[in-house]
Amino acid sequence: MTVVAFVIGLLLMIVGLAVSIALHEIGHLVPAKRFGVHVGQYMIGFGPTLWSRRYGETQYGFKAIPLGGYISMSGMYPPSPKERAAAAEGRLEGRAGGGFFATLVQDARVANDETLLAGEERVFYKLPVYKRIIIMLGGPFMNLLLAILLFTIVFSGIGIQQATTTVASVSECVISAAEDRTDCSSSDPVAPAAAAGIRPGDVIESIDGTPVATFAEASAIIRVSPATQLDVVVTRDGQALTLQVTPLENTVAVTDASGNAVLDAEGDPQTQEVGFIGIRPQSALTPQPIWAGPEAALQNVGAVAGIIWQLPVKVYDTAVTLFTGGERDPNGPLSVVGAGVIAGEVAASDAPILNRVSGFLGLLASLNIALFVFNLVPLLPLDGGHVVVALWDGLKRAWSKIFRRGAPQPVDATKLVPVTFVVVILLVGMGAILILADLINPVSIIQ
Repeated sequence: MTVVAFVIGLLLMIVGLAVSIALHEIGHLVPAKRFGVHVGQYMIGFGPTLWSRRYGETQYGFKAIPLGGYISMSGMYPPSPKERAAAAEGRLEGRAGGGFFATLVQDARVANDETLLAGEERVFYKLPVYKRIIIMLGGPFMNLLLAILLFTIVFSGIGIQQATTTVASVSECVISAAEDRTDCSSSDPVAPAAAAGIRPGDVIESIDGTPVATFAEASAIIRVSPATQLDVVVTRDGQALTLQVTPLENTVAVTDASGNAVLDAEGDPQTQEVGFIGIRPQSALTPQPIWAGPEAALQNVGAVAGIIWQLPVKVYDTAVTLFTGGERDPNGPLSVVGAGVIAGEVAASDAPILNRVSGFLGLLASLNIALFVFNLVPLLPLDGGHVVVALWDGLKRAWSKIFRRGAPQPVDATKLVPVTFVVVILLVGMGAILILADLINPVSIIQ
């Protein structure tokens, strides 16, 4: 691979990640403003601010570390009890003493109370439950939409590599799969395709009267027709020719849906007798139906959800390979560093440019699926955690209304800051392990 192409792929992935994060935060920003919530900041990245500008009441900007983003909404949580009491008495409330977690809770309340300066009527916690859920799900939903769009471009715009009905090469003879050789010998029978006069470049139109649009359709007819003469219509130099081909019975390995050999009880490859004529097809990017992209996105959601559900175990296995040098699971979790490495490899490969573009867009789409699923985990500080808080608040209100009790106090999620702190520490730890693994023992698409 060339270093320049690798770096370009890496940079494109960084830009793609930044765009994905920006769209995620827009998914929060637009409904928040639509519902009247005061939004003080819209930032892409963390750390020192590189650039910012205020438009209206909101400051927009970029920060130095492009590994996330946030919007600052007024009143994510209700005012702290001491702040409410102090406000009623017309005084300011200082920081309370306490242990480490008590201090975390107090700091969170102080930070939240500072956002209330925009006014008590334009705060997040006073919105109806459904509006809060819409705001919090808006971010992940944008990632899902972007993934569907990217997968649609890949599958329906560019197409996927498929075998066509155009003949790429014709075998000279028939060699049994049981024999460990590739060169023809004098005892090998002549391949039926070669005997019938089929040539590279011929386009198969029909077999035994059945039109074929894909090589898979042609192969299916040939495989079930050993020792049966078939009329094969091909187009050559713009003219239709009818050739008679009699497939020979050949021993081939049994494969599963993924193309892997199926083994018997003793661990040996299983074989079967099928018709064989000895042709190989040309491959081409073939556009798929418009629904193929959304289907691929939903399939990826299920696959990523399975990984997220087992994330601690998967990260532990990755840590083991980090220290032992063992081979990593290619379907295991990656950090943004690992995604960048794979993007660089895709860009630096010797594949045609459209194939490389398709690979990059597919990788970026999968990354957005990961952002979508991960943010739905029902733990603070993730979006799914805020949804759970809103649902709990709505349940309390419904319960009070059913039993005709007074309106309950809003759920004070700052009490969950210790849990949030533990979650953040775990996420940082797992992220650090994945980054180290992607630097020292990366997953590679190069075999």
